[in-house]
Amino acid sequence: MSEAFVDFQNVWLAYNEALLADNHFAVEDINLQVKQGEFIAIVGPSGCGKSTFMKLTTGLKMPSKGRILVDGLPVTGPLKISGMAFQAPSLLPWRTTLDNVLLPLEIVEPYRSSFKQKKDEYVARARKLLHTVGLGGYEDKYPWQLSGGMQQRASICRALIHEPKMLLLDEPFGALDAFTREELWCTLRDLWTEQRFNVILVTHDLRESVFLADTVYVMSKSPGRFVVKREIDLPRPRDLEVTYTPEFTAIVHELRGHIGAMRKDGAAINQ
Repeated sequence: MSEAFVDFQNVWLAYNEALLADNHFAVEDINLQVKQGEFIAIVGPSGCGKSTFMKLTTGLKMPSKGRILVDGLPVTGPLKISGMAFQAPSLLPWRTTLDNVLLPLEIVEPYRSSFKQKKDEYVARARKLLHTVGLGGYEDKYPWQLSGGMQQRASICRALIHEPKMLLLDEPFGALDAFTREELWCTLRDLWTEQRFNVILVTHDLRESVFLADTVYVMSKSPGRFVVKREIDLPRPRDLEVTYTPEFTAIVHELRGHIGAMRKDGAAINQ
């Protein structure tokens, strides 16, 4: 049994048999251990395999080599203990905010079988979540009546409604303005602080990664592999004021230097 909550053991992935035969991998030689309740962020150049890593973690893709354990068990298919949110909120336009949040409980077992009997309990859970993220009073609004930030808050509630042990976020705030993005950093910080589920955040925003994460990993350009592990030793709880301190700025610049060096090396190779 692995002591890590997420444990990648020498994982490689080629997207099909032909690519595997040519030794053409999307990600290679990934060894990664994430502790119970840890918040990690993954940064790197576009196309480096960050989203592929997410698919492997949730069982949406199986590795070509190596193995993956989550919560001590081998990943053999899509996980039910995880929730996911993406850059596009993807709320169903014909459902209210409340009904969008409830959707996973209607379609995923074991909740689906008991949804009618426990609907009042589930509705109360959804209302509490929405209130927690500042959407109390918006339960009956439709997506077109919400701002982009409100839609993303609802999307995160939908990902958490079944109380997953792990939340995976793929560029969840990338399409939002800077002020709304920072508000949602604080919303996510507060949810994680209260519930301590594992979080894997994929982002291009280095400030976001340093503000939110316990550990930041930098991926190399394709084929993706982790080339830098940076533990963020800024004390918690963190508020936005920390982002203006020299200590915070130094970490951001350090990570930017790693990514800049990879871009430079890639350009030299391509010339």
